[in-house]
Amino acid sequence: MTRLVGVLLAGGLARRMGGGDKSLKTVGGRPILERVVERLRPQVDVLIINANGDPARFRDYPFLHDLPVVADTVPDFAGPLAGVLAALDWAADHVDGATDVLSVATDCPFLPRDLAAHMTGAREGAGAQLACARSGPYDRIEGGWQTHPVIGLWPLALRHELRRSVVDEEMRKIDRWTARYPLAYADFRADPVDPFFNANAPQDLVEAERLLAQRPDL
Repeated sequence: MTRLVGVLLAGGLARRMGGGDKSLKTVGGRPILERVVERLRPQVDVLIINANGDPARFRDYPFLHDLPVVADTVPDFAGPLAGVLAALDWAADHVDGATDVLSVATDCPFLPRDLAAHMTGAREGAGAQLACARSGPYDRIEGGWQTHPVIGLWPLALRHELRRSVVDEEMRKIDRWTARYPLAYADFRADPVDPFFNANAPQDLVEAERLLAQRPDL
């Protein structure tokens, strides 16, 4: 039986947003991270946040008060794979019976409310070890679907192999690592809004506000 630990990957440097925690920028008057927590929390057994630096900066946000803040165990901002690895290690140490980590980006204000079920179902249906999300179809993308490697389903059984890759091989790109294993894709329709729309830059915040004004139900 799948027992999921959800991890909110918030360990990046947010250079395109001018630095700081881009997930705490607001859309519709609420931090993006609050929207992500609200959507993901009911889908997993345990929820944590992966973030580097002083964890005290999250204390002013009531929706984060009960979430463990787990820092990377690999130094120098080694990217999202380091965050996934930290979550896998934390889950192995703290959650009895944990089988998988479900990772999400924290700059996606419209994250699917059926993400976990769709991801686990896609992996099971394909008989794969890993799963990642895709959205589309898009005419501008070859094959029609845009992959989102950060939105991933990771078995604890692979955590030692991931550590070797991140530490010994200095692996940084998610899709280079997942290419080594049977990988399933969970497809999500991008109409009317891509559920993995991400607010990476100030202009993306403007676009997110526009989308939300058109579709208050998002």
